[in-house]
Amino acid sequence: MTEATAFHEAVFSLLRDVSQNIILPHYQSLTSDQIDEKSPDDLVTVADCLAEERLAEGLARIIPGVPIVGEEAAHADPSVLDRLSGDCWIVDPIDGTNNFAHGRPPFGILIALASGGAALSGWIYDPLTDRLCSAHFGNGAFINGKRIYTRISGADLPVAAISTQYMDPDKRQAVMDHIAPHYSLVDIPRCAAEQYPRLALGTNDVSIFERTLPWDHAAGVLWLNEAGGKAARLDGSPYRVDEHGRTGLIGAATPELFEELAVRLDGMP
Repeated sequence: MTEATAFHEAVFSLLRDVSQNIILPHYQSLTSDQIDEKSPDDLVTVADCLAEERLAEGLARIIPGVPIVGEEAAHADPSVLDRLSGDCWIVDPIDGTNNFAHGRPPFGILIALASGGAALSGWIYDPLTDRLCSAHFGNGAFINGKRIYTRISGADLPVAAISTQYMDPDKRQAVMDHIAPHYSLVDIPRCAAEQYPRLALGTNDVSIFERTLPWDHAAGVLWLNEAGGKAARLDGSPYRVDEHGRTGLIGAATPELFEELAVRLDGMP
């Protein structure tokens, strides 16, 4: 086994351990006192906190000394975000917590290893199906060890999942008026761990994300780009994990679909 393979397998083993011993035992069995609201419509559960602790402990053993930026740790102490400019692990212990808290899929675990603001490795794990999407910069994208390449839906109008939840009302209306007519709109899954695979596997063709927090997007952006799609800022610039105050991101199954959507967004009044 090569060093790279051993590294990947160690992360995969950790993901499965946390899934089987923490996340799935709480799925559909949470009590009301195990669910809290960080902000309106933004939930956290006891499973999120326990899973992040276990993941942080495991990642610290895999590469000792690398700082960890966890979603829940950053919520408790925003200074944690300062670690994003250097070497760091980025952890979303349960992506899609609102779904998880209500006892429904999809939800997943997102982990990225970043350096200098860019993700170098990423893992997107679905505990319910044991699907692992993984990518290492410059080495392609994989699902359960098999290399994959993006494909389009083939629909008459490209299929778009547009997240307008965090847009201001004027921008939301402009998107609906000027962008939506050119696409076949579908509901968003409220789970980046599901949205990125949909963009690669022919389910969705494009997505617009307004909020672009690093634990939601670091792994998915890397994975989609390595699969042959394109995920980047609206102006085409690369997504950086240390630009945590910046909004706006496009994900697309192909660079051509990305450019078409970016031009339309740029032309909005």
